[in-house]
Amino acid sequence: MRCLNPYVNRPDRMSLTAAQKRALRSRAHHLKPVVMVGQHGLNDNILAEVGIALDAHELIKVKIAAERDERAAITQAILDNSGAELVQTIGQMSVLYRRNEKKPKITLPAS
Repeated sequence: MRCLNPYVNRPDRMSLTAAQKRALRSRAHHLKPVVMVGQHGLNDNILAEVGIALDAHELIKVKIAAERDERAAITQAILDNSGAELVQTIGQMSVLYRRNEKKPKITLPAS
């Protein structure tokens, strides 16, 4: 898997505070998963879709159909390759956030 994403390894990559995560969790509650990782696991196409979805929505849910340990590894690989922040994981769902620098849609509360 190659990483061509300009968001990865940025020195200004943000870290979310507890209040910001709480606000994002409440916004993500009603969302449906936009990317699903199935039995074939993670590949470049899925990583590209995650990047596209994060650019379009900033806050997304990803459904990962795998065992617990494998889900954690897949989630970490997605975070590493997308430059996103993990907001929450519940079961097979992971909620990811990455601010769109050109057209931000979500205003986060100040720390």
